[in-house]
Amino acid sequence: MSHSDFVRQMPNTGSQLARRNSIWQRLHIDLPLLFLLMLLTGGGLFVLYSASGQDISVIYKQSRFFLLAYAVMFFIAQFDVERIKRLAPPAYVACVILLILVPFIGVGAKGAQRWLSLGGFRFQPSELMKVVLPMAVAWYFSKRVLPPSFRHVIVSLVIVFVPTLLIAKQPDLGTSILIAASGLFVLFLAGIPWSYIASALGLVLMAAYPMWHYVLHGYQKQRILTMLNPESDKLGAGWNIIQSKTAIGSGGFEGKGWLNGTQSQLDFLPESHTDFIIAVLAEELGLKGVLVLMALYLLIIGRGLWIGYKAQHCFGRLLAGSITLTFFVYVFVNMGMVSGLLPVVGVPLPLVSQGGTSIVSLMVGFGLLMAISTEKRIIDQ
Repeated sequence: MSHSDFVRQMPNTGSQLARRNSIWQRLHIDLPLLFLLMLLTGGGLFVLYSASGQDISVIYKQSRFFLLAYAVMFFIAQFDVERIKRLAPPAYVACVILLILVPFIGVGAKGAQRWLSLGGFRFQPSELMKVVLPMAVAWYFSKRVLPPSFRHVIVSLVIVFVPTLLIAKQPDLGTSILIAASGLFVLFLAGIPWSYIASALGLVLMAAYPMWHYVLHGYQKQRILTMLNPESDKLGAGWNIIQSKTAIGSGGFEGKGWLNGTQSQLDFLPESHTDFIIAVLAEELGLKGVLVLMALYLLIIGRGLWIGYKAQHCFGRLLAGSITLTFFVYVFVNMGMVSGLLPVVGVPLPLVSQGGTSIVSLMVGFGLLMAISTEKRIIDQ
């Protein structure tokens, strides 16, 4: 028997090895993620109608933002992942320049200067940075050997904390923490040694005392003290938390029924249509309504992590993981502050609270996830 009898030859099937793309993949749409997002935004309008005092104009306005956000998401999803990777550095530099301009030409509101007005369009550069920062850090690590060396960790921290400090100076502590988290998640996913993480936590603990006395503003200190003891100022700083916990507790398991909440409908609950909207949901639809909402969030987070796991390249894996984990932090921080477990830092409930630029920035992130999910695959796995 000749040697050639033992040689296996691959049939010349050519394109048969390529995965036949579905219509959704050709449109760059991750169908499970889109379905979950539509359920969440649809349910958000349902809750917002009650939280806004049955103001239909608020629903129309929110619906227009959702339409714009979905259009932006579909547009971003059409980008090739390599092109997104190339755009990361110039986008980061542009956003940092915009943040530097905010103190000089920015528009102030409610005691903070966070907005820019260009060509009649008003926006927050910090909202753009929520997406651009993880892109920049993922781009940096995608060109390095992982896990990262100490030098590369230091460079990545500089990339993270330059915009973080600029946003904290506006002042906007809540957004700066979220943006820092989005970059640090990339660092974590890149395989940073646990010894570095332990050292960083030790530095944070040592910095707690000087930060309290020399960095935090008076109102930020008050938020922390209020979280620890809201009853110390029942009619002042503690009012929001007390009313929020009252609304959540009075809903029980079944809830009082849609549009039948007392805390929100009688205006006892401030910011019921924005930061504290989940208290409205808990009062009117009860624990079962909150569990349904949490299940939707967990499914979206799970889908995002799966997209990151299946991504073909390092950049896509790091970016998808960071976007998804940052979305989880949004949900966790909002639910934590509404229930009195975290200080009130002004973080809306993602895709449920009334908002504009925050909704669009979130959907840009989901557009990136869809671009990573529908990236062309050479060999069927």
